[in-house]
Amino acid sequence: MSMMSIRAATPRDREAIRLVEEHAFGQQAEAGLVDALVGGGDTVLELVAVDEGQVVGHILFSRLAVSNGGKSFPAVALAPLAVEPSFHGTGIGGALVREAHLRLKEAGEKLAIVLGDPAYYGRFGYSHQRAAGFDSDYQGEALQALAWGEAPEGGQLVYAPAFSALAA
Repeated sequence: MSMMSIRAATPRDREAIRLVEEHAFGQQAEAGLVDALVGGGDTVLELVAVDEGQVVGHILFSRLAVSNGGKSFPAVALAPLAVEPSFHGTGIGGALVREAHLRLKEAGEKLAIVLGDPAYYGRFGYSHQRAAGFDSDYQGEALQALAWGEAPEGGQLVYAPAFSALAA
């Protein structure tokens, strides 16, 4: 890895992001999710990792609500995180997560949710224990949460509409 940089995604990156998602996951579902989240206006933060002018990594956080007792608390959902397979193991995924967390905290976000490998996301502070009190179609060991301050510990997780299409 030479001069890798991380920056906000731009409309010019759409095709490159689609390719990274398809290569990383070996299917089109995650790329479709990204398109639907961006198209639906549900994106809170979207970053790309660029190496020698090529997009080699991508992370997206979308708006998520925690509904509890008639109240709604804004949170974010990390999905997806993707790195070109030829760049796996180079630290790009971790760099994207860390940079995104810095930006989200600066923006005042208090709670992030991810559905993923506990061993991987646990390195960044996510835990199932923190997410165990939430009602979700995705509840299980892979559902993890990370809080940066006062945030609900229970309630119904309400994902952006694009996630319903992914589960269908």
